[in-house]
Amino acid sequence: MPFAINLPVAAEQFQIRPDITFLNHGSFGACPRPVFATYQEWQRLLETDPIEFLGRRLDSMLSEAREHLAAYVGTQADHVVFVNNATFGVNIIARSLQLAPGDEVLATDHEYGAADRAWRFICRQRDVQYINQPIPLPIESAESMLEHLWQGVTPRTKVIFISHITSPTALIFPIEKLCQRAQAAGIINVIDGAHAPGHIPLNLDTLGADFYVGNCHKWLCAPKGAAFLYARPERQELLQPLIVSWGWESQTPGVSTFQDFFGWVGTDDPASYLSVPAAITFQREHDWDAVRVACHELASFARQQITALVGTEPISPDSSHWWAQMCTIQLPDGDASALQKHLREQWNIEIPIISWNNHRYIRLSIQGYNSPADVERLLLALQTIFSRKHAHGLHDQPMLNQL
Repeated sequence: MPFAINLPVAAEQFQIRPDITFLNHGSFGACPRPVFATYQEWQRLLETDPIEFLGRRLDSMLSEAREHLAAYVGTQADHVVFVNNATFGVNIIARSLQLAPGDEVLATDHEYGAADRAWRFICRQRDVQYINQPIPLPIESAESMLEHLWQGVTPRTKVIFISHITSPTALIFPIEKLCQRAQAAGIINVIDGAHAPGHIPLNLDTLGADFYVGNCHKWLCAPKGAAFLYARPERQELLQPLIVSWGWESQTPGVSTFQDFFGWVGTDDPASYLSVPAAITFQREHDWDAVRVACHELASFARQQITALVGTEPISPDSSHWWAQMCTIQLPDGDASALQKHLREQWNIEIPIISWNNHRYIRLSIQGYNSPADVERLLLALQTIFSRKHAHGLHDQPMLNQL
Protein backbone atom coordinates (compact mmCIF):
# COMPACT_ATOMS: atom_id res chain seq x y z
CA MET A 1 0.00 0.00 0.00
CA PRO A 2 1.61 3.30 -1.09
CA PHE A 3 0.70 5.29 2.02
CA ALA A 4 0.03 4.67 5.69
CA ILE A 5 -3.49 5.03 7.07
CA ASN A 6 -3.59 4.93 10.84
CA LEU A 7 -6.93 4.28 12.48
CA PRO A 8 -7.01 5.58 16.08
CA VAL A 9 -9.05 2.64 17.38
CA ALA A 10 -7.41 -0.70 18.08
CA ALA A 11 -9.12 -3.77 16.69
CA GLU A 12 -8.88 -5.24 20.19
CA GLN A 13 -11.67 -2.88 21.26
CA PHE A 14 -14.06 -5.02 19.20
CA GLN A 15 -14.99 -8.69 19.33
CA ILE A 16 -14.75 -9.56 15.63
CA ARG A 17 -12.99 -12.90 15.11
CA PRO A 18 -9.37 -12.18 14.17
CA ASP A 19 -9.32 -14.94 11.56
CA ILE A 20 -12.07 -13.21 9.53
CA THR A 21 -11.42 -10.21 7.31
CA PHE A 22 -14.66 -8.45 8.22
CA LEU A 23 -15.59 -5.83 5.61
CA ASN A 24 -19.35 -5.88 6.12
CA HIS A 25 -20.00 -3.53 9.03
CA GLY A 26 -22.87 -2.03 7.04
CA SER A 27 -25.03 -5.13 7.40
CA PHE A 28 -24.96 -5.76 11.14
CA GLY A 29 -22.06 -3.81 12.58
CA ALA A 30 -19.99 -4.67 15.61
CA CYS A 31 -20.31 -3.52 19.20
CA PRO A 32 -17.16 -2.38 21.10
CA ARG A 33 -16.24 -4.31 24.21
CA PRO A 34 -16.93 -1.46 26.67
CA VAL A 35 -20.36 -0.82 25.14
CA PHE A 36 -21.17 -4.53 25.15
CA ALA A 37 -20.14 -4.70 28.82
CA THR A 38 -22.57 -1.85 29.58
CA TYR A 39 -25.28 -3.75 27.71
CA GLN A 40 -24.67 -6.89 29.77
CA GLU A 41 -24.67 -4.87 33.00
CA TRP A 42 -28.12 -3.47 32.16
CA GLN A 43 -29.33 -7.03 31.60
CA ARG A 44 -27.91 -8.14 34.95
CA LEU A 45 -29.53 -5.22 36.76
CA LEU A 46 -32.88 -6.11 35.22
CA GLU A 47 -32.63 -9.73 36.38
CA THR A 48 -31.64 -8.82 39.94
CA ASP A 49 -34.78 -6.74 40.59
CA PRO A 50 -37.21 -7.01 37.62
CA ILE A 51 -40.19 -5.19 39.16
CA GLU A 52 -38.12 -2.25 40.36
CA PHE A 53 -36.29 -2.07 37.03
CA LEU A 54 -39.23 -2.44 34.63
CA GLY A 55 -42.11 -1.25 36.76
CA ARG A 56 -40.67 1.76 38.56
CA ARG A 57 -37.43 2.94 36.99
CA LEU A 58 -37.61 2.14 33.29
CA ASP A 59 -39.53 5.24 32.18
CA SER A 60 -36.97 7.60 33.69
CA MET A 61 -34.01 5.53 32.42
CA LEU A 62 -35.39 5.44 28.89
CA SER A 63 -36.09 9.16 29.06
CA GLU A 64 -32.46 9.82 30.00
CA ALA A 65 -31.23 7.57 27.17
CA ARG A 66 -33.48 9.41 24.71
CA GLU A 67 -32.03 12.72 25.90
CA HIS A 68 -28.54 11.51 24.97
CA LEU A 69 -29.70 10.13 21.63
CA ALA A 70 -31.71 13.22 20.73
CA ALA A 71 -28.78 15.53 21.45
CA TYR A 72 -26.58 13.33 19.26
CA VAL A 73 -28.96 13.40 16.26
CA GLY A 74 -29.90 17.06 16.64
CA THR A 75 -33.42 17.09 18.01
CA GLN A 76 -35.41 16.99 21.25
CA ALA A 77 -36.10 13.87 23.28
CA ASP A 78 -39.88 14.18 22.83
CA HIS A 79 -39.41 13.87 19.06
CA VAL A 80 -37.84 10.40 19.15
CA VAL A 81 -38.85 6.98 20.43
CA PHE A 82 -36.81 3.79 20.58
CA VAL A 83 -37.68 0.92 18.25
CA ASN A 84 -35.93 -2.39 17.59
CA ASN A 85 -34.74 -1.55 14.09
CA ALA A 86 -35.33 0.80 11.19
CA THR A 87 -37.60 -1.68 9.41
CA PHE A 88 -39.87 -1.72 12.46
CA GLY A 89 -40.06 2.06 12.29
CA VAL A 90 -40.90 2.00 8.58
CA ASN A 91 -43.74 -0.41 9.30
CA ILE A 92 -45.18 1.94 11.94
CA ILE A 93 -45.20 4.83 9.47
CA ALA A 94 -46.48 2.87 6.47
CA ARG A 95 -49.38 1.37 8.44
CA SER A 96 -50.28 4.69 10.06
CA LEU A 97 -50.56 7.04 7.10
CA GLN A 98 -54.09 7.39 5.75
CA LEU A 99 -53.57 6.44 2.13
CA ALA A 100 -56.58 6.02 -0.14
CA PRO A 101 -57.15 4.08 -3.38
CA GLY A 102 -55.44 5.84 -6.26
CA ASP A 103 -52.77 7.49 -4.08
CA GLU A 104 -49.10 6.95 -4.86
CA VAL A 105 -46.00 6.41 -2.72
CA LEU A 106 -42.80 7.30 -4.55
CA ALA A 107 -39.45 5.70 -3.73
CA THR A 108 -36.25 5.04 -5.67
CA ASP A 109 -34.86 1.80 -7.05
CA HIS A 110 -32.06 2.03 -4.45
CA GLU A 111 -34.22 1.19 -1.43
CA TYR A 112 -33.66 -1.59 1.11
CA GLY A 113 -35.59 -4.75 0.27
CA ALA A 114 -37.38 -5.13 3.60
CA ALA A 115 -38.62 -1.54 3.46
CA ASP A 116 -39.80 -2.03 -0.13
CA ARG A 117 -41.75 -5.07 1.00
CA ALA A 118 -43.36 -3.18 3.89
CA TRP A 119 -44.61 -0.46 1.57
CA ARG A 120 -45.77 -2.90 -1.11
CA PHE A 121 -47.68 -4.92 1.49
CA ILE A 122 -49.57 -1.87 2.75
CA CYS A 123 -50.08 -0.35 -0.68
CA ARG A 124 -51.56 -3.53 -2.13
CA GLN A 125 -54.02 -3.72 0.75
CA ARG A 126 -55.19 -0.17 0.11
CA ASP A 127 -55.05 -0.10 -3.71
CA VAL A 128 -52.20 2.40 -3.59
CA GLN A 129 -49.36 2.46 -6.13
CA TYR A 130 -45.82 1.99 -4.79
CA ILE A 131 -43.35 3.27 -7.39
CA ASN A 132 -39.58 2.70 -7.43
CA GLN A 133 -38.32 5.56 -9.58
CA PRO A 134 -35.00 4.71 -11.31
CA ILE A 135 -32.01 6.80 -10.28
CA PRO A 136 -29.40 5.91 -12.90
CA LEU A 137 -25.70 5.45 -12.27
CA PRO A 138 -23.27 7.06 -12.22
CA ILE A 139 -24.54 9.82 -9.94
CA GLU A 140 -23.11 13.18 -10.96
CA SER A 141 -24.88 15.89 -8.95
CA ALA A 142 -27.56 16.41 -6.33
CA GLU A 143 -29.59 18.38 -8.85
CA SER A 144 -29.60 15.60 -11.44
CA MET A 145 -30.44 13.00 -8.79
CA LEU A 146 -33.44 15.02 -7.59
CA GLU A 147 -34.62 15.68 -11.13
CA HIS A 148 -34.60 11.95 -11.88
CA LEU A 149 -36.63 11.34 -8.72
CA TRP A 150 -39.05 14.17 -9.42
CA GLN A 151 -39.91 12.68 -12.80
CA GLY A 152 -41.94 10.16 -10.80
CA VAL A 153 -44.00 12.78 -8.93
CA THR A 154 -47.62 13.13 -10.02
CA PRO A 155 -50.67 14.91 -8.55
CA ARG A 156 -51.43 11.57 -6.83
CA THR A 157 -48.08 11.41 -4.97
CA LYS A 158 -48.83 11.56 -1.24
CA VAL A 159 -45.59 10.20 0.21
CA ILE A 160 -41.93 10.15 -0.83
CA PHE A 161 -39.93 7.38 0.84
CA ILE A 162 -36.18 7.51 0.33
CA SER A 163 -32.95 6.34 1.93
CA HIS A 164 -30.49 8.78 3.43
CA ILE A 165 -27.68 6.30 2.72
CA THR A 166 -28.75 3.60 0.30
CA SER A 167 -28.26 -0.06 1.09
CA PRO A 168 -27.30 -1.56 -2.31
CA THR A 169 -25.32 1.41 -3.68
CA ALA A 170 -24.09 3.03 -0.42
CA LEU A 171 -24.80 6.52 -1.76
CA ILE A 172 -25.64 9.53 0.41
CA PHE A 173 -28.70 11.11 -1.14
CA PRO A 174 -29.32 14.91 -0.86
CA ILE A 175 -32.05 14.54 1.74
CA GLU A 176 -32.23 18.14 2.95
CA LYS A 177 -32.95 19.40 -0.55
CA LEU A 178 -35.45 16.60 -1.10
CA CYS A 179 -37.30 17.43 2.12
CA GLN A 180 -37.51 21.10 1.18
CA ARG A 181 -38.94 20.29 -2.24
CA ALA A 182 -41.40 17.73 -0.86
CA GLN A 183 -42.70 20.13 1.78
CA ALA A 184 -43.18 22.86 -0.82
CA ALA A 185 -45.25 20.39 -2.85
CA GLY A 186 -47.30 19.25 0.16
CA ILE A 187 -45.88 15.71 0.02
CA ILE A 188 -45.07 13.80 3.21
CA ASN A 189 -41.46 12.63 3.28
CA VAL A 190 -40.28 9.50 5.08
CA ILE A 191 -36.52 9.00 5.37
CA ASP A 192 -34.85 5.63 5.89
CA GLY A 193 -31.69 6.56 7.77
CA ALA A 194 -30.74 3.01 8.72
CA HIS A 195 -27.07 3.63 7.86
CA ALA A 196 -26.79 7.27 8.94
CA PRO A 197 -26.36 7.55 12.77
CA GLY A 198 -22.67 7.32 13.60
CA HIS A 199 -21.82 7.32 9.90
CA ILE A 200 -22.55 10.91 8.86
CA PRO A 201 -23.47 14.01 10.92
CA LEU A 202 -27.20 14.35 11.67
CA ASN A 203 -29.28 17.33 12.68
CA LEU A 204 -32.88 16.18 12.42
CA ASP A 205 -34.42 19.51 13.41
CA THR A 206 -32.80 21.24 10.43
CA LEU A 207 -32.95 18.32 7.99
CA GLY A 208 -36.66 18.84 7.40
CA ALA A 209 -37.84 15.23 7.49
CA ASP A 210 -41.43 14.53 8.47
CA PHE A 211 -40.47 11.05 9.64
CA TYR A 212 -36.99 9.55 10.02
CA VAL A 213 -35.89 6.09 11.13
CA GLY A 214 -32.31 5.27 12.05
CA ASN A 215 -30.36 2.33 13.43
CA CYS A 216 -28.03 2.80 16.38
CA HIS A 217 -26.70 -0.77 16.09
CA LYS A 218 -24.96 -0.17 12.76
CA TRP A 219 -22.43 2.65 12.51
CA LEU A 220 -23.02 4.03 16.00
CA CYS A 221 -21.97 0.57 17.28
CA ALA A 222 -24.70 0.13 19.89
CA PRO A 223 -25.89 -3.41 20.73
CA LYS A 224 -28.25 -5.13 18.30
CA GLY A 225 -31.87 -4.09 18.56
CA ALA A 226 -31.34 -0.35 19.12
CA ALA A 227 -32.95 2.07 16.68
CA PHE A 228 -35.18 5.13 16.74
CA LEU A 229 -38.19 6.68 15.08
CA TYR A 230 -38.30 10.46 14.75
CA ALA A 231 -41.43 12.45 13.97
CA ARG A 232 -41.81 16.19 13.59
CA PRO A 233 -44.17 17.49 16.31
CA GLU A 234 -46.87 18.45 13.81
CA ARG A 235 -46.74 14.96 12.26
CA GLN A 236 -46.72 12.88 15.45
CA GLU A 237 -50.50 12.66 15.66
CA LEU A 238 -50.53 10.80 12.34
CA LEU A 239 -48.78 7.78 13.86
CA GLN A 240 -50.75 4.91 15.35
CA PRO A 241 -49.30 2.14 17.53
CA LEU A 242 -48.17 -0.91 15.63
CA ILE A 243 -48.68 -2.86 18.87
CA VAL A 244 -51.50 -1.74 21.15
CA SER A 245 -50.37 -1.88 24.77
CA TRP A 246 -50.60 0.17 27.99
CA GLY A 247 -49.78 3.40 26.21
CA TRP A 248 -53.07 3.36 24.34
CA GLU A 249 -55.68 5.54 26.12
CA SER A 250 -53.22 6.27 28.94
CA GLN A 251 -53.04 10.04 28.35
CA THR A 252 -50.12 10.39 30.75
CA PRO A 253 -50.00 14.01 32.05
CA GLY A 254 -47.31 15.97 30.24
CA VAL A 255 -46.57 13.09 27.84
CA SER A 256 -47.51 13.12 24.15
CA THR A 257 -49.45 10.27 22.60
CA PHE A 258 -46.33 9.70 20.47
CA GLN A 259 -44.39 8.75 23.61
CA ASP A 260 -47.35 6.90 25.17
CA PHE A 261 -47.98 4.78 22.08
CA PHE A 262 -44.38 3.69 21.51
CA GLY A 263 -42.66 4.01 24.90
CA TRP A 264 -44.01 0.73 26.26
CA VAL A 265 -45.21 -2.05 23.96
CA GLY A 266 -45.03 -4.93 26.43
CA THR A 267 -42.33 -6.76 28.36
CA ASP A 268 -39.05 -6.66 26.49
CA ASP A 269 -35.33 -6.37 27.14
CA PRO A 270 -34.53 -2.62 27.02
CA ALA A 271 -30.79 -3.10 27.55
CA SER A 272 -29.87 -2.21 23.96
CA TYR A 273 -31.78 1.09 24.18
CA LEU A 274 -30.21 1.95 27.52
CA SER A 275 -26.74 1.26 26.08
CA VAL A 276 -27.02 3.85 23.30
CA PRO A 277 -25.46 6.60 25.49
CA ALA A 278 -22.48 4.32 26.10
CA ALA A 279 -22.01 3.92 22.33
CA ILE A 280 -22.15 7.68 21.86
CA THR A 281 -19.61 8.15 24.67
CA PHE A 282 -17.29 5.48 23.23
CA GLN A 283 -17.14 7.18 19.85
CA ARG A 284 -16.68 10.62 21.40
CA GLU A 285 -13.81 9.39 23.59
CA HIS A 286 -12.12 7.79 20.60
CA ASP A 287 -12.33 10.84 18.32
CA TRP A 288 -14.71 9.23 15.88
CA ASP A 289 -14.61 12.19 13.51
CA ALA A 290 -10.99 11.29 12.85
CA VAL A 291 -11.89 7.61 12.59
CA ARG A 292 -14.47 8.35 9.92
CA VAL A 293 -11.98 10.37 7.88
CA ALA A 294 -9.37 7.61 8.07
CA CYS A 295 -11.95 4.97 7.15
CA HIS A 296 -13.04 6.96 4.10
CA GLU A 297 -9.43 7.32 2.98
CA LEU A 298 -8.84 3.59 3.24
CA ALA A 299 -12.10 2.80 1.45
CA SER A 300 -11.22 5.33 -1.26
CA PHE A 301 -7.91 3.59 -1.87
CA ALA A 302 -9.66 0.21 -2.12
CA ARG A 303 -12.29 1.65 -4.48
CA GLN A 304 -9.62 3.01 -6.82
CA GLN A 305 -7.72 -0.28 -6.82
CA ILE A 306 -10.78 -2.46 -7.44
CA THR A 307 -12.16 -0.36 -10.29
CA ALA A 308 -8.72 -0.38 -11.92
CA LEU A 309 -8.44 -4.15 -11.46
CA VAL A 310 -11.81 -5.10 -12.93
CA GLY A 311 -12.13 -2.26 -15.44
CA THR A 312 -15.39 -0.69 -14.27
CA GLU A 313 -16.33 2.95 -13.73
CA PRO A 314 -17.10 4.47 -10.32
CA ILE A 315 -20.80 4.92 -9.59
CA SER A 316 -20.27 8.38 -8.06
CA PRO A 317 -17.52 10.95 -7.54
CA ASP A 318 -14.81 10.01 -5.06
CA SER A 319 -16.10 12.36 -2.40
CA SER A 320 -17.41 12.13 1.16
CA HIS A 321 -20.32 14.19 -0.15
CA TRP A 322 -21.57 11.03 -1.88
CA TRP A 323 -20.29 8.22 0.35
CA ALA A 324 -18.53 7.93 3.68
CA GLN A 325 -17.19 4.67 5.19
CA MET A 326 -19.12 2.38 2.85
CA CYS A 327 -18.89 2.27 -0.94
CA THR A 328 -20.27 0.10 -3.71
CA ILE A 329 -18.13 -0.87 -6.70
CA GLN A 330 -19.35 -2.49 -9.91
CA LEU A 331 -17.79 -5.83 -10.81
CA PRO A 332 -17.93 -7.76 -14.06
CA ASP A 333 -21.27 -9.53 -14.39
CA GLY A 334 -21.48 -12.99 -12.88
CA ASP A 335 -22.93 -15.03 -10.04
CA ALA A 336 -23.02 -12.77 -6.97
CA SER A 337 -23.81 -15.49 -4.44
CA ALA A 338 -21.07 -17.77 -5.78
CA LEU A 339 -18.44 -15.03 -5.47
CA GLN A 340 -19.57 -14.08 -1.97
CA LYS A 341 -19.46 -17.72 -0.90
CA HIS A 342 -16.01 -18.18 -2.44
CA LEU A 343 -14.60 -15.12 -0.65
CA ARG A 344 -15.96 -16.34 2.69
CA GLU A 345 -15.06 -20.02 2.39
CA GLN A 346 -11.73 -19.76 0.57
CA TRP A 347 -10.40 -16.43 1.82
CA ASN A 348 -12.23 -15.85 5.14
CA ILE A 349 -13.43 -12.51 3.81
CA GLU A 350 -16.90 -11.37 4.87
CA ILE A 351 -18.21 -8.88 2.32
CA PRO A 352 -21.52 -8.60 0.44
CA ILE A 353 -21.68 -9.20 -3.30
CA ILE A 354 -24.89 -7.68 -4.61
CA SER A 355 -27.01 -8.23 -7.71
CA TRP A 356 -28.74 -4.94 -8.44
CA ASN A 357 -30.43 -3.77 -11.63
CA ASN A 358 -28.96 -6.69 -13.58
CA HIS A 359 -25.38 -5.94 -12.60
CA ARG A 360 -23.02 -7.24 -9.94
CA TYR A 361 -21.48 -5.07 -7.23
CA ILE A 362 -19.27 -5.42 -4.18
CA ARG A 363 -20.11 -3.28 -1.14
CA LEU A 364 -17.13 -2.43 1.04
CA SER A 365 -17.48 -1.20 4.63
CA ILE A 366 -14.52 0.18 6.57
CA GLN A 367 -14.89 0.66 10.33
CA GLY A 368 -12.42 1.59 13.07
CA TYR A 369 -11.35 -2.02 13.62
CA ASN A 370 -10.30 -2.47 9.98
CA SER A 371 -6.73 -2.02 8.83
CA PRO A 372 -4.87 -1.63 5.53
CA ALA A 373 -4.07 -5.35 5.81
CA ASP A 374 -7.79 -6.13 5.48
CA VAL A 375 -7.97 -4.17 2.24
CA GLU A 376 -4.77 -5.77 0.97
CA ARG A 377 -6.24 -9.23 1.54
CA LEU A 378 -9.41 -8.31 -0.36
CA LEU A 379 -7.38 -6.90 -3.24
CA LEU A 380 -5.24 -10.05 -3.35
CA ALA A 381 -8.34 -12.25 -3.43
CA LEU A 382 -10.00 -10.27 -6.21
CA GLN A 383 -6.78 -10.08 -8.20
CA THR A 384 -6.33 -13.83 -7.89
CA ILE A 385 -9.93 -14.58 -8.89
CA PHE A 386 -10.15 -12.23 -11.85
CA SER A 387 -6.61 -12.92 -13.08
CA ARG A 388 -7.38 -16.66 -13.12
CA LYS A 389 -10.57 -16.04 -15.03
CA HIS A 390 -8.68 -14.05 -17.63
CA ALA A 391 -5.86 -16.59 -17.85
CA HIS A 392 -8.10 -19.66 -18.17
CA GLY A 393 -10.95 -18.19 -20.20
CA LEU A 394 -14.62 -18.55 -19.44
CA HIS A 395 -15.53 -21.79 -21.15
CA ASP A 396 -13.20 -24.41 -19.78
CA GLN A 397 -13.43 -23.39 -16.09
CA PRO A 398 -17.05 -23.65 -14.87
CA MET A 399 -16.29 -22.55 -11.29
CA LEU A 400 -14.27 -19.57 -12.44
CA ASN A 401 -17.00 -18.68 -14.88
CA GLN A 402 -19.42 -18.36 -11.96
CA LEU A 403 -17.06 -16.07 -10.11
